[in-house]
Formats: sequence, structure tokens, C-alpha cells
Amino acid sequence: MRNTLLRMLAALMCVMGACAQVSPVEDFDLDKMAGKWFIVGFASNAQWFVNHKAEMKMGTAMVVPTAGDLNLSYANLNRRYCWRMTHLANKTDTPGRFTFHSQIWNNDNDMRVVDVVYDDYALVHTIKTKEEAVEVLDKLYSRTPQVSDVLQQKFTQLCLANGILPDNIAILPQNGECAEA
Repeated sequence: MRNTLLRMLAALMCVMGACAQVSPVEDFDLDKMAGKWFIVGFASNAQWFVNHKAEMKMGTAMVVPTAGDLNLSYANLNRRYCWRMTHLANKTDTPGRFTFHSQIWNNDNDMRVVDVVYDDYALVHTIKTKEEAVEVLDKLYSRTPQVSDVLQQKFTQLCLANGILPDNIAILPQNGECAEA
């Protein structure tokens, strides 16, 4: 009951504007985002994340700019297979902000790159909407599988500022990589 109430309160905070205030980084450069990233940090109050975070491991994202939009290809090596997902994120009038619909999860996504050092890390904030439900998902991307304590703390602060509970912030354990498709 308590967890349900906390999730509802976090979603309400987002609806009331706390999440809407998260702005993309100034001077965002789409071309510099290109390439391979490791998904090192993952955080959300969503029940699906709470149920599966203990078994989650580091994956990769390939970011490919396409005429102003962003092709996002994710890969994660599970016990016996490679799980893949791809989205074409459409640019908006605000540089660093993209929107897309996930066919897999049947939700609409408002994604913002909120902090980035292009050869090191990116902090990505996504607001996911499905019918009346609103969920927040924050990710820490890194060019390498290892990140500093300072960067982990920066990620944690972003998550806490977005209403994510401390127990729902995960630095993912390293994992093998999927073979190129």
C-alpha cells in the first residue's frame, strides 16, 4: 500500500509540473551524440522497474542522427539471448528534446538530454505516458562501462530532483555485449 501511494504521489508531482521543468542542455549538438554508449545507470519509480531492477544489467545504446532525428538502438545480453529494441526519436523545436512512440510498450515518450559531455557521459530524462499513467525514467549513458563516483552522484541528484525514490536508482552491473547485428 505504501509503495502504491508513493508511486501515485511521484506521478502526481510529474503531472503538476515537476517533470515538465526538466530542460535539455543548452547548445545541444546532435552529431556529437552519435556513437556507442553504455547504459550504466537506470532509475524509475515505475512498477515494472521496481519488479525487475535486481536482474537488470548494463546494456548498450547506438545513437545515430538521421536528418535531425535520432535513431536509438538498444541491446542487452540476457542469460541466453540478446534483447534488442529500436526507436526513431523525432526532434522537437527544442534542441536536445525528442519524442517517440514505443510500439513494444505502447507508450509516448518525451526524452530530454539534460547534461552531456559528448566524449564521456550523458544524462537522459524521459517522461513516459500511457493512457492516464505518467512515469519518469532517468538514464546515465557513458562512453565506457566504468563511471566515477562523482558522475554517479550527479546521476543520483538528477533522479532525486525528478522524484525518483533512492531505492529505485540503480548503477547497473557490467555485462557482456551483444554481437553486432
